[in-house]
Formats: sequence, C-alpha cells, structure tokens
Amino acid sequence: MTADTTAPSYWLNWRFLLCAIWILMAMVLSALVIWRYEGHNKSRSRPTGDQGEAARGSYKSEGWRTCSQSIHPIWLLAYRIVAFCALLALILADTIVHSVGIFYFYTQWTFTLVNFGLASSLSIHGHLLHRHEVDSEKDNLVGRDAEQGSYVEPTHGENSGMPSTNRSLNPGDDPKHRAASVWENALQIMFQMCAGAVVLTDAVFWLLIYPFLTGKDYRLSFLVVCMHSVNAVFLLGETILNSLRFPFFRIAYFVLWTSVFVVFQWIIHAFVSMRWPYPFLDLSSPYAPIW
Repeated sequence: MTADTTAPSYWLNWRFLLCAIWILMAMVLSALVIWRYEGHNKSRSRPTGDQGEAARGSYKSEGWRTCSQSIHPIWLLAYRIVAFCALLALILADTIVHSVGIFYFYTQWTFTLVNFGLASSLSIHGHLLHRHEVDSEKDNLVGRDAEQGSYVEPTHGENSGMPSTNRSLNPGDDPKHRAASVWENALQIMFQMCAGAVVLTDAVFWLLIYPFLTGKDYRLSFLVVCMHSVNAVFLLGETILNSLRFPFFRIAYFVLWTSVFVVFQWIIHAFVSMRWPYPFLDLSSPYAPIW
C-alpha cells in the first residue's frame, strides 16, 4: 500500500529533511560552479587569446565541425538529422501510446532537451556560412588578380592563399579561433546535460529497475528498449564525430537539471497522492536519504 504523500506526516520527518538538505546542497553548489566559470568570467574584463576562449568553454564553429579533417561536416549534419528524426519519432510514439503523462518520468525529460534539433540547426547554419565565406574570398581573389592582369589558376597542392574547403574544415587549421556564439555554448551545455541524464537513466533502468524492481510477469516492449538505449547510442556517435570540448565544470548543469526533476516530483506529490515514478524516490522508506 502506497503511503499518502499529501499527509503532513509524510513530509515532516527526518527523512525528508535529510533529502532536502542533499538536494539543496547540490543545487547551491551547482549554481556556484556555474556562476564561477560562466557568469563571473563574463562579468570581468574580457581576456584575450586562448584564455578568453577557454573561459567560454568552446571555440566558434566547433558546434558544426568534425573531429577529423578527413570527415566532411556534411556527414555530421546528416548524422544529426537522422538522430533528431529517430528520437523525435520515438518520443512521439511514446506519447501516443502512454499519453502526455509519460513526461512524468525522468527518461522523457532527457528527450525534451532536443539536443540533436539544435545541433542540426547549427550544422546547417555553419555549413552554409562556411560555403558563403569560401565563395566570397574566391571571388575577391579572382577579382583582384584580374584587375592586375596576372591571375593564374592555382594548381593542386599549391599554397596560393585561397581558402580551401579541406584546409579549413577544422578549427585546428585556423589559428584565429573566435569565441563560440551563444547557441554553440547552449549546444555544448545541452549536450553535457543530455549525456549525463542518459547515462543515469539507462544505468538505473538496466542495472536497478529492470532486474530488481519489476514484477516477474513484466515484459520489455520494443518501445521501452528503444527509449532506454537508442538515445545513448546516438549520443556516443555524436561524441565521436563532433569537435566539441567538454569542460568538466559544466557537469553542474546536469546536477542542477536532475535536482529540478526531484523538486518537481516533490511538489506534485505534496498536492496529489500518487505512485512515485521510481520506487527509490519514495520518502516513506528509512533508506530514502541514501539515494
């Protein structure tokens, strides 16, 4: 029998007090880390060189370039579009089968981060912008040499100064790195939040919930298996292909995101007595503070 979560005695006890302290400490520490490495650095005078770029965590155009010069960014774009469409189809199918109440679970929260949607948009924008810059520089060089009457078509491998797509596909080839845009930083933050959340949900489901907390007659459906595996596979592929760096301090966003989910569950259960989405969240257990 599930305890009445709306009863005052359910919340006014040492178990909830300890849990609240843990969550509050996690949120405060995460906020301090974010302020220290994000907001505080931006409030100072802007540093120059690599220090200024490192303070923001990523360089401009890292959001759409690949990890290797041999891999054209168009492949990363195609991968992101496929991943976005597949994950969108999964979450829509899950919503249709189980209704919008499925967003009661943390797994579905990770899908709402739409990481691959933003990544696809940045890839499209970056690729088009890069092509425009290359074409503009070519036109300028051709026009300048034509005016001087000395234009000669450069041969393959010749260092003519003309921008080459292959030579400029990766940020390591450009010595003048610029700080990442707001959207590129947002992608990096969302990617790290989503990666942490996916690892957490999949590990908890496959290592704890499925083997120990489900009934003997429980049968895995194709949709459930996909919801707890496909996202991780796509994120692993994204990690291998992209050129993003992952500052460790931004794990604070994942901690904050997870803490918000817990507080959200507390608020709901304080007003409505209902089953917890995960058994270990039940505060009536004397082991509740351990999680």
